[in-house]
Amino acid sequence: MNAASAAADTAVSRPLPESGATAQMNPNVVRALIAADKETTLAAPMAGRITELNMSLGSSFAAGDTLLAFDCAENLARAKIARAELKGARENYSAKSRLRALKAAGDVEVNLALASVDKGVGQVELSQAQADECTVKAPFDGRVARLHVKQYQGVNLGAPLADIISNGPLKLRINAPSHWLRTLKLGMPFQVTVDETGRSYPSKVSAIGARVDAAAQAVEIEGRFDGSFPELLAGMSGTVHFPGIQ
Repeated sequence: MNAASAAADTAVSRPLPESGATAQMNPNVVRALIAADKETTLAAPMAGRITELNMSLGSSFAAGDTLLAFDCAENLARAKIARAELKGARENYSAKSRLRALKAAGDVEVNLALASVDKGVGQVELSQAQADECTVKAPFDGRVARLHVKQYQGVNLGAPLADIISNGPLKLRINAPSHWLRTLKLGMPFQVTVDETGRSYPSKVSAIGARVDAAAQAVEIEGRFDGSFPELLAGMSGTVHFPGIQ
């Protein structure tokens, strides 16, 4: 056998990282899930028709960007009415105050006029809050992981609009055997072999759960990658290897 054949045989016989099914059968293999630092599902703040959609699958956005807008004609009209009623209430209060100074109006009339002003202020604030719900703004810098709606579609209150994840460093979620707590410490280094890339990446423990799952005898821990690896995406998974534990 020549050197090339021997090298090929060695490469073929080298064991591959264990898959999720194998990991479940082997108690010495612990799985890890890669997740975004922040992730959420945006829900419709009102029932209405979508008139503006500024996001698509995988698109990026910055915190504060308008991702989606609803038909807001009715809400804006209510806000206009509320402002007009407040203006009238203030004029009435001003007139009653002048009349009281001339002994032509009593305290009750003035107090009722002032109450109408307070009510008007509340109505304006309520109508403005409803008008603000006509747009959905990005809560953080990130990307769209899944889009649930289309432009011009009508949706109900609370309907899912999009799943979004944050930019920046990813984290690892790991359910480790509870007996590891004897050894685990914040900052402890470990390696994670990612199934999708076939590569191992240096990482460190960044958080340790506050309780143990009694049924599974496991504790949740989080890790952070030691470095930036653009090829990694949220949702990938792999196996973790702690020197001195496994």
